Amino acid sequence: MEHQIRNESIQITISDVGAELQSIKKDGTEYLWNGDETYWKERSPLLFPYVGRFTEGKYLLEGKEYEMNIHGFARKLSYHVICKEEDRITFELRDNEATRGMYPCSFILQVSYELKGQGIAVTYSVSNCSKGTMYFGIGGHPGFMVPLEEGLEFDDYYLEFGGVARPERIGHTPACFLSGVNTEFPLEDGKKLWLSHNMFDDDAIVLQNMADEVTLKSDKGTRQVSVSYPNMPYLGIWHAPKTRAPYVCIEPWTSLPSRQDVVEEFKYKSDLIRLAAGEQYVNIWEISIK
Repeated sequence: MEHQIRNESIQITISDVGAELQSIKKDGTEYLWNGDETYWKERSPLLFPYVGRFTEGKYLLEGKEYEMNIHGFARKLSYHVICKEEDRITFELRDNEATRGMYPCSFILQVSYELKGQGIAVTYSVSNCSKGTMYFGIGGHPGFMVPLEEGLEFDDYYLEFGGVARPERIGHTPACFLSGVNTEFPLEDGKKLWLSHNMFDDDAIVLQNMADEVTLKSDKGTRQVSVSYPNMPYLGIWHAPKTRAPYVCIEPWTSLPSRQDVVEEFKYKSDLIRLAAGEQYVNIWEISIK
């Protein structure tokens, strides 16, 4: 089932499955990627309780081995709507027998969308209902149409960060695991990253130490999308490798994939969130249409 909320500026559609955004429209124009399976069938999946790949699809927790697919299970499960108003909606997912087979924690995950002018505030709330510490990663994976206007091309666009910075690119192996070797990733004037299809031939570009807001824009057009992520230390930038896919994903993350050839022990992975029993974690990021 799909749900719509709107205000005087924008309208969004969200699916029960994965609490995933399906559409962002302003003045009849679609800004969110359309899920064309030729390139990528998803649109804006929620990554939980892990971001990225596990070596051999496995991890360890308290010495016991578990299996989990890339980006976790939350993007594929059905959520319940627990609150809906004209301009806001909240979805909820609770652990069940199937999730506990992959991730032995009792939790409540809530995802809220609230419209504020031309912006969408996305709130992730995780409650630890277990008796021990809960370890997890969480992040967004929204794709945006490129170009956003007729007559423009993919490489007419660039990403402009909200402040001058000297980010690092997180090193990945050809199999998309952490290599342990990070490199400086220069931006034009310390702020701009021009888009090209071949920049994704080796898969995602993952950055750290960058500004906490970035805008997709073209000097030849007027439509823009900004993503702000004040409490997400990593940013993935991606489209389907070795294609001319007409979209780009701007992905704020709290954590990173596994190391190459290492079956990770969750409790020792330093980038994961650690949530004590009975505690709640909240993280808010935003999409703005300009």
